[in-house]
Amino acid sequence: MKRVVSVSLGSSKRDHKVETELLGEKFEISRRGTDGDFKKAMQIIQELDGSIDAIGLGGIDVYVYAGKKRYALADGLKLMRAAKVTPVVDGSGLKNTLERETVRYLLKNTNYIKPHTKVLMVSGVDRFGMAQAFSEAGCNLTLGDLMFGLGILHPIKSVEKLESVARKLLPIISHLPFGLLYPTGKKQDAQNEAKANKFARFYLESEIIAGDYHYIKKYLPPKLPGKLVITNTTTRDDVNMLRERGAAALITTTPVLDGRSFGTNVMEGVLVALAGKPWDQITVDEYVDLLARLEFEPQIIQLQKDSTIGTA
Repeated sequence: MKRVVSVSLGSSKRDHKVETELLGEKFEISRRGTDGDFKKAMQIIQELDGSIDAIGLGGIDVYVYAGKKRYALADGLKLMRAAKVTPVVDGSGLKNTLERETVRYLLKNTNYIKPHTKVLMVSGVDRFGMAQAFSEAGCNLTLGDLMFGLGILHPIKSVEKLESVARKLLPIISHLPFGLLYPTGKKQDAQNEAKANKFARFYLESEIIAGDYHYIKKYLPPKLPGKLVITNTTTRDDVNMLRERGAAALITTTPVLDGRSFGTNVMEGVLVALAGKPWDQITVDEYVDLLARLEFEPQIIQLQKDSTIGTA
């Protein structure tokens, strides 16, 4: 049996374990949250190193992208390098394939996305492939990197502008402690009401809210009437929260296993284990081929009984 473990800086309340079969291989897939404890995460990675098939890094990025430029985050690199034998992935390779393909799938098979659809992406550098796909589809895009990452009330309106901002800021920001940029540990379960009010209009003006769920949740307004949420790593409680706030539908980019979707870092770990080669030697075409063989498709959950959003 192949084993893939996500070691996350997120809340341990979200821990989960499943056994499944993929392409004829049995897998044990699990998540271990460290409640924001960086040293504990490093210790777990070192303990797992050499004994399992792949390690995913959850609640933290190693690499973010803007255009063709890749930026490495210092804290993410420290965790990745804690393992000497087992491959460690952060999901960034899969985001640039799976999540780009998610938008294309929705364009082909649903009516969710049309030219001029208003889309709020809470962070574009975290999911640049998805941001590009929305842009190519002619959507009216708002990128919230400065707002949700740095608390600066300045929406970015194009991927070209995001690239420009990234070139100036990411070489500096990449050396900051990751906890200053992204909710970790118990912060993932808390909501910031002050900033929720500050950013509410960007949620309410948009038809689609997309990107990392912890950013979406942290600043979620009390009501999301008729909104479509495209994200991943949702639990049953997350789904219920979105339903209660009036969101029309939820789309997760990673498959639902035993009632919840795992993060892209976990699924990239699965692909690395299936490929049987170092993650940095796996090409985009190989990822796309594996995804096609696995028949991964976006999971669409209608949240309201009377909702017909997205139907042809």
